[in-house]
Amino acid sequence: MIKKIKRSLFAKVFIITTLLLLLVSLLVYGILAWIMPKTYSQELNNGLNQKVEEFVAELEQYTLQNSGSLFDQFVFANDISYMELYSQSGKLVSIPTIQQEETAVAQANSATSEYTIPTLSSTYYFSFLNSEERYMLIVYGEAAQIAELQQSFIQIFPIILVAIIIIAFFASWFYSRIITFPVLKISNISTKMSAMQLDWKLEEKRTDELGILEKSLNTLSQNLSTALSDLKNANAKLEADIEHERALEQAQRDFFSAASHELKTPITVIKGQLEGMLLGIGAYKDREKYLSRSLEVANTLEIMVQEILTISRLQTPNADYKSEHFDCVPIIQDYLRETEDLIVNRELQINLELPASILVNGNRYFMEKVFSNLIGNAIKYSPDGATIDIAVHEQQQRHLFRIENSGTHIPEETLSKIFEAFYRVDQSHNRKTGGSGLGLYIVQKVLQQHGSCCSVCNTKTGVKFSFEL
Repeated sequence: MIKKIKRSLFAKVFIITTLLLLLVSLLVYGILAWIMPKTYSQELNNGLNQKVEEFVAELEQYTLQNSGSLFDQFVFANDISYMELYSQSGKLVSIPTIQQEETAVAQANSATSEYTIPTLSSTYYFSFLNSEERYMLIVYGEAAQIAELQQSFIQIFPIILVAIIIIAFFASWFYSRIITFPVLKISNISTKMSAMQLDWKLEEKRTDELGILEKSLNTLSQNLSTALSDLKNANAKLEADIEHERALEQAQRDFFSAASHELKTPITVIKGQLEGMLLGIGAYKDREKYLSRSLEVANTLEIMVQEILTISRLQTPNADYKSEHFDCVPIIQDYLRETEDLIVNRELQINLELPASILVNGNRYFMEKVFSNLIGNAIKYSPDGATIDIAVHEQQQRHLFRIENSGTHIPEETLSKIFEAFYRVDQSHNRKTGGSGLGLYIVQKVLQQHGSCCSVCNTKTGVKFSFEL
């Protein structure tokens, strides 16, 4: 029980408030019970003094023997318990018309009732008419009202005590509820905040310090929620970047592993042919023939190295990627002129659907690689007498490039791998034509740098490559 009270702010405030209200109420009641009889007694005493002074002034107009009627009238007209008259020598003097026995009885009655009925007494000095002697008059007034007032305070004390307890209980509960409710609400909110639960909002109705605290907590909650959201987004982005970096590192490792393997093959071929010619072994005695073959392999090796360097430039962070405004039509036409002999020898039909000018923004050097690789593949892998269509159409301020060659198809299961590094559909055929397996890989990387992507599909008559700029 004590532990629960110590842990509860409402219980502490309720108990302390109840005890304070009880203490203050009882203190106020005790002060009233003590002061009110005193005050009322003082008022009765003042009234008695005024009446007795007027009575004494009248007595001074009469002799002792003739004052009996005045005493009788004064006693019966006022709440007088009894009176005592003493001579100058201190001797008790019998009051005229009031018998000595009555005085003694009154004194006896006063002695027995001294502790039950309080009385008010006053002493007055005066002289009767034609007398030089000074007399002392003691008047005892009845004060039963004071006793009744005191008795009333005693009788109603249990009722007042119960009322005080009930009022103190409900007042303390109401007061504790008002005081501790916002604090308990803020305490619950702080518990939620410690558990990082920020899906709440305090009502900012108060204008006092607690209202300022509620407003501050709302602001803090919003800032924390925003910060946590930003942190989660940043963390997710960081994880994505880390995964992307890992993927890039793995891709680079795979690429250089494949590159070393691909470079090893032509180097081994050249080395074997040279050693055979130097040693004059068998067919290698025909040096002219194998020197020509070694030159072809060296040319293939040179092309592969150049393509690897191109890929390295594409993958280098913060590389000097110069963008310019240039025309694609001259690039396509220049490459067709360079390969004109091969086109004629293989009797290929080139169909061009080009506008007068195709202006794009990008890197001219890399885009030359795109056109030379795509058109070069179409020329190399098309059978003799095939048709190659090179077309460009403008759609919504973008240029759609299409390069399609007839007479050949790519197996459907290999279309998704066609843009991977060192991937060849037909290994023997690519070796013969000097393919390195990097051309389409470079095409895709360059187009990605330009915000585009190359797609490939089989048509009824052949294979089509397309992209937008």
